[in-house]
Amino acid sequence: MATPVLLPPETPPAGATDEFRTDFSRHIVPYREILSGGPPRDGIPAIDAPRFVGVNEADGWLHNLDPVVFVQVGADARAYPVQILTWHEIVNDVVGSVPLAVTYCPLCNTAIAFERTFDGRVLDFGTTGRLRFSNLIMYDRQTETWWQQGTGLALAGEHAGRRLTFYPATIVSWQAFREAHPGGRVLSRDTGAQRRYGANPYVGYDNLNTRPFLYDGPATPEQLPQLARVIGVELNGEAVAYPYDELVRVHVVNAVLGGEPIVVFWAPGTASALDAPAIAEGRDVGAANAFSRRLGQRVLTFKFDGARFVDEQTGSAWNLFGQAVDGSLSGQALTPLVAVNHFWFSWAAFKPDTRVWKAR
Repeated sequence: MATPVLLPPETPPAGATDEFRTDFSRHIVPYREILSGGPPRDGIPAIDAPRFVGVNEADGWLHNLDPVVFVQVGADARAYPVQILTWHEIVNDVVGSVPLAVTYCPLCNTAIAFERTFDGRVLDFGTTGRLRFSNLIMYDRQTETWWQQGTGLALAGEHAGRRLTFYPATIVSWQAFREAHPGGRVLSRDTGAQRRYGANPYVGYDNLNTRPFLYDGPATPEQLPQLARVIGVELNGEAVAYPYDELVRVHVVNAVLGGEPIVVFWAPGTASALDAPAIAEGRDVGAANAFSRRLGQRVLTFKFDGARFVDEQTGSAWNLFGQAVDGSLSGQALTPLVAVNHFWFSWAAFKPDTRVWKAR
């Protein structure tokens, strides 16, 4: 991966110097690529003091197909309902003693978690109200550096050219989370803000015949429609997009990426957050996740038996969270990879050298 280079100083984005104390003389992208998304700084308010409830309480307002962002650190498993993240985009949290920013950009369908500890300092993130390639641009409140959500790269400011550390996060259904993690914690609707949680402000956005909002980036390769759903995985400099429309045919992909054996699981039962007026009523697009196939000293190979993910070595059954739920390996877990849901236009814009996987 090439090291970003600082560009010569140029005029910052319109209005930016009125809202931010960012050092805009330091930047790695042309400012013409940065557009206003409409709201001003913090017009979409991050959640800075998140409250959580148990699974039983959340079950009163979440439906089976409701998409949630799943993050786990040690034994601390948390669900961040997309019906809340859609209206806030950033949650500054501490999970299992690890400070994390759990983020969601509706325009790119990207749910990404980042470690907030940077150079020994814990950063807090907010929304700038700006977009690049339709993707959320965040800022940290400590230095007011601007960060690209899709890449974790600092675009402008003190840390320009540096990158946040990703932490595994994935979009799954509420039902899947509830069944796999009955003792898990769920982000509460008690956010201190008045929003129409559960309603979708982007009705019909993921229709394959539409175009991404305010996208002014590289031409999207024509292998897939711009708004096709993919799960993107990058290891050791090699990037691959796994289209949902291909995954639905096979459910399991065994692959070697960047020299490492990996597996991608796909399962039905998760609603699109960008389809119907009520998020829980969106069409079923399923959910995908990716893991290392190494377990101890062995490399496993997986198949779908028509109902479950099964490893060929022991016949143990596994769930979407990479947990062995039956068989001789029951109780063991695969190591999750950083695998991010994207629309094709977004993944291709940030990873132009990506391959697109296709089922045989």
